Amino acid sequence: MLNLFGAKVGARFNEGPLQVHPKEPGSVIRLIGGERVLDQMTWGFPVSLKSKKTGLPLKPKPVNNARFDKLNTFWRRWAASPANRCLIPTARYAEAVGERGRMTETWLAVKDQPIFAWAGLWNDSAEWGNVYTGVMTENAPELIDIHDRSPVIIDPEHWDTWLTAPLEDLFQFDQPYPAAKVIVDATSALWVRKPGPTPDQDLLI
Repeated sequence: MLNLFGAKVGARFNEGPLQVHPKEPGSVIRLIGGERVLDQMTWGFPVSLKSKKTGLPLKPKPVNNARFDKLNTFWRRWAASPANRCLIPTARYAEAVGERGRMTETWLAVKDQPIFAWAGLWNDSAEWGNVYTGVMTENAPELIDIHDRSPVIIDPEHWDTWLTAPLEDLFQFDQPYPAAKVIVDATSALWVRKPGPTPDQDLLI
């Protein structure tokens, strides 16, 4: 992975799990001093809500996806700063498909890219330290039955653009990744997750 991204190991990097769930450590590539660095952060920006019953703060929940159409509004404080952008090295990601209670795992990957880059944002949070979230856009029409959104996949020739360009230059990536370049592996494995609210996606790196 280091050779693929031309990166060096960051000081915070440790071996993490192969399959990453929200609020767990995952790998990102970010720029430090103009160099690409492989770092480890917690997946999901912490968002704290208040209890409707008591009015007291609840435990933070991880927001693991950032909608592209909100990069100019809610996410602008991070998206507008190249220092807060990252690439998320990913081999494949999972979606829950089917009827509620009987959903199964469908895994998606990119042809000819055993490890691909998912566009991301990162921040140093008070709750969980360094955290990251993946940017999402509309899915290709051919894959809409799996999910209406998909990760923003950045091909290698555009990695530097995502990491360094002005915000207005990033909107070229707000489009579905071609379905012809995607490998779909629909499995019979049940979508079973930890107790409590769960997001749409996991990723495997």
